[in-house]
Amino acid sequence: MNDQKNTLFSEYNMNGLNLKNRVVMAPMTRNFSPNGIPKDYAPTYYARRAQGGVGLILTEGVEVSHRAASGYPNCPNLETDEAKKMWEKVVNEVHKNNSSIFCQLWHVGGIRKPGMPPIPEVPGFTPSGYVVPGKKVAHEMSHDEIKELIEVYAQDAKICEEIGFDGVEIHGAHGYLIDQFFWDKINLRTDEYGGSIENRSRFAKEILEASQKKTSDSFQVGIRVSQWKQQDYEAKITSDAEELNQFFNILKNAGADFIHCSNRRFWEGELNPKGKNLAGVAKEATGLPTISVGSVGLDKDFIKLYSGDHKTQTADLDVLHEKLNKSEFDLIAVGRALLSDPDWANKVQEGKEDQIVPFDKSFVENYV
Repeated sequence: MNDQKNTLFSEYNMNGLNLKNRVVMAPMTRNFSPNGIPKDYAPTYYARRAQGGVGLILTEGVEVSHRAASGYPNCPNLETDEAKKMWEKVVNEVHKNNSSIFCQLWHVGGIRKPGMPPIPEVPGFTPSGYVVPGKKVAHEMSHDEIKELIEVYAQDAKICEEIGFDGVEIHGAHGYLIDQFFWDKINLRTDEYGGSIENRSRFAKEILEASQKKTSDSFQVGIRVSQWKQQDYEAKITSDAEELNQFFNILKNAGADFIHCSNRRFWEGELNPKGKNLAGVAKEATGLPTISVGSVGLDKDFIKLYSGDHKTQTADLDVLHEKLNKSEFDLIAVGRALLSDPDWANKVQEGKEDQIVPFDKSFVENYV
């Protein structure tokens, strides 16, 4: 093995969970689960990435068991015996390939539009009724509704452990519910869940605490965060370095076992262009295991996909190897490159990068 690749394909111990390498499959919504039940494709789909060399798989977003969690059609959940049985099959197939798997727990918040199934009259839940600054269009959660949802997350984390998952990732990124609490431009609450960074982080903190309390010590409970929002790619939780460190340490002190930081482009520094990326900042602040993500192995970020420019070329991984070798972060999540080529990790390890199948939009539209 090329010395430069030693870190990427070295084993990693995440709080007692042994991963065979540092390659993570990023969570990717696919909309192929009618009535919340993954189709028969799912065990094979995830197992192919495990066979292809991925050490840790993060599932597509799985809606938490709440009446307002759903914002997109045909996304999976944990609410029926059929769904749980299918996820158990997925877990078993992944484990057969010596890979680990976490379930990503997801609530879309105010992204939910009026009339959405399964209960059309249920509105989008938000901290203050806002999805973007300045226009109140959704439901402002009551104190009791916040407490109810914290319990929902914790109960679903417990279900995931019973199914056999190795952990859960709480989706706190990309402008969905938890991130709506983080974002001061739309969280205008005046109670203990709004105002300071400490208060805006309280919802996530209490979800992490409750989920840890309901699960065993060996079960991993972490969180995914991002500065950017789908409503505003330039938005930030905070631009202040000290406050950003405070934010990450709130998550650590709440019991987060890992922090997954989503960048549009993993190679870009967070506080200065040539500095550490968001995952690097999180690791330096907390010492926790960190996962980075953002257009790995591709020559353009995912935003181009939505503007018609969806064909990519395989990009070299020198910057990735450099950042991993310097221990800027611990693990790297790969998304679209694993849709087009399930064997991406094995090909990189074996020096066959010229054989990687480039990504284009057809791989989003079809399960492979």
